[in-house]
Amino acid sequence: MGLSPAQVLQRLSAVNDPELQRDLVSLGMIHDLRVEDGDVRFTVRLTTPACPLRAQIERDCRAALSDLPGLRRVTIAFDADVMRDERLSALGIRNIIAVASGKGGVGKTTCAVNLALALSRRGARVGVLDADIYGPNVPLMMGLQDDRPGAGRGSMQPPERYGVQVMSMGFLLRSDQPVIWRGPMLHKALAQLVMDTAWGELDYLLMDLPPGTGDVPLSLAQIVPITGAVIVTTPQAVALADVQKGIAAFRQMNVPVLGVVENMSYFVCDCCGKRHDLFAHGGGRRMAEQLGVALLGEVPLHQAVREGSDAGAPIVSAQPNHPAAEAFVAIADAMAAKISLLNFQRKTPGVVALADIPVH
Repeated sequence: MGLSPAQVLQRLSAVNDPELQRDLVSLGMIHDLRVEDGDVRFTVRLTTPACPLRAQIERDCRAALSDLPGLRRVTIAFDADVMRDERLSALGIRNIIAVASGKGGVGKTTCAVNLALALSRRGARVGVLDADIYGPNVPLMMGLQDDRPGAGRGSMQPPERYGVQVMSMGFLLRSDQPVIWRGPMLHKALAQLVMDTAWGELDYLLMDLPPGTGDVPLSLAQIVPITGAVIVTTPQAVALADVQKGIAAFRQMNVPVLGVVENMSYFVCDCCGKRHDLFAHGGGRRMAEQLGVALLGEVPLHQAVREGSDAGAPIVSAQPNHPAAEAFVAIADAMAAKISLLNFQRKTPGVVALADIPVH
């Protein structure tokens, strides 16, 4: 008697998703299983295309099947179905991430833009909302400063570049036109930017917030559920002191903090290769540990990051092999994994029986 699909599924039911800590079979992650003459083929459907543990999952699957009698070859494919924040189902957006900072000058917008591009390069459908009404810089950093939203039926069509959709108050104002608004006008403008934009189906919408804990985060939390927040800081004590306030503010709004990004973490000299901790080092990690949140990663300080942002060519797109670009991609992967785990904890899917997995 030859190798059967049931035997394969039985072995795969012992392989856990490393983040969700449940087996792949009961999570419904095994698809298109085919067993023929000892050749086994199946697809693992990940909860995000930015899964940082894909290689580990493949190794674990192969190890679980390795000693099956009659096995000749295992072929594993991967695709992804991004886990949804069910509170957003009516919007067509699966997850909304607030990118915030306790103070200005820490590179928050640079991080938001590059994280968006990193998720897009992984295959996710991504948008960026520039929620910094008073100082909208996303259009410049994305090379879209001369663009305007398209007109639709009662909605605005967001400009797109690098595979990422973008909406910003900067598209609607002259470059020299200041915004001098009180809270109610600010709230209304944010609601229109979020709700009246034809985003389509997005896996992730990143919201670039203004620095501090003012009206904008509170208004956004009232307008739409926020899946989670990322706090950007630099290693200096003066920046880290404001991280605690930012985390406390999101917790008061019942918005989970996905983690902290330490930007401008260190500098590596192009000439000698020596590392310099210009703004101290490790403060982000210590602060994250003290506050019980994750350190998502550290981004090095480099002139190419600033030049790319000024030129509308973010480092992740312009120089994908640059150490700073690789750091942003790793942070985006870690962030996406946190979101999947958070949504899993919110939803807690029921157990899928072995018999319910389609096989061929």
